[in-house]
Amino acid sequence: MTHAGGTGVKGWALVLGLLVAAVVVTLAWGVRPVSPGDLWRAFTAPDPGNPADVAILSIRLPRLAAGLVAGAALGMAGSVMQALTRNPLADPGLLGVNAGAAFAVVLGALLLGRADGGLITALAFPGAAAASLAVFVLGGGLSGDAGPIRLTLAGAALNALLLSGVSAVVLMRGEALEVFRFWMAGSLASAIERPVAMMALVVLAGALLALAAAPRLELLSLGDTLARGLGTRPGRVQALSLVAVTLLVGAAVSVAGPIAFLGLMVPPLARRIAGHSLRRELVASAGLGAALLLLADTAGRLIFAPGEIRAGVMTALLGGPVFIWIARRLKPGAQA
Repeated sequence: MTHAGGTGVKGWALVLGLLVAAVVVTLAWGVRPVSPGDLWRAFTAPDPGNPADVAILSIRLPRLAAGLVAGAALGMAGSVMQALTRNPLADPGLLGVNAGAAFAVVLGALLLGRADGGLITALAFPGAAAASLAVFVLGGGLSGDAGPIRLTLAGAALNALLLSGVSAVVLMRGEALEVFRFWMAGSLASAIERPVAMMALVVLAGALLALAAAPRLELLSLGDTLARGLGTRPGRVQALSLVAVTLLVGAAVSVAGPIAFLGLMVPPLARRIAGHSLRRELVASAGLGAALLLLADTAGRLIFAPGEIRAGVMTALLGGPVFIWIARRLKPGAQA
């Protein structure tokens, strides 16, 4: 795995400053702008009859919490997936995880004839887990031969298959179309209805797994043969990494729906800050992912206020050019 040199204290200060700025902007900016004094009063002496306090505590604070959880999870998941597949263009959609969650949601709506928030949350998570497990099995994980190319190809094939399945379900049942629209373009708008606190614990578990697997995952970049010679069991490390990705992406999708391209954009930036340590890259990815998602959500609320562009659409608008830029800079044989 090739890393650019870290930028030291300045880089970490940039991450922290960007995150703090995103938090303040999320709370203060919107259809009804509030002053720093309003923010202080809302948290220290809230008035239920004050519209500014209601907007801050009932709308923007839940969005802030959801953005922190989902953004951090997707940032870390992107770093793990790029290290696992050794592909700088990998993101949580590459291995079909997002598609697995969307397929489970739409299929559940079709079979059960309902689409309430609790059901959707329950279905998105096992859908993501099943997709990750399927990629691991199809990629040769059970036989201990799950190389990055096989995993990538298996993920791309499964992703296409699941999206085709979603399209087929939507064509059969028109009532599933609205559910599908929401889960194809992630948003923080309904954050107050999501189990953010519970998913934060899931993200914490996924983050700890990813941090634990990081040193072994770095050894895999040397090649399976050399990694085995250094005492690493590639199949076990890959399986542990996929479990971490499943927890991170499943929780993020449960909170905010599928947010596109965040897992692609964040890791290259984090890599420049963290240098050659995947553990440090994961920490930087968590901060940058949360900050970028919050800023995208705020921009989406302001551009056509009082209307709103979903956060998932905003990240896709940013991520498309970034994807092209990364692809054009890639050299033959380049690795994450």
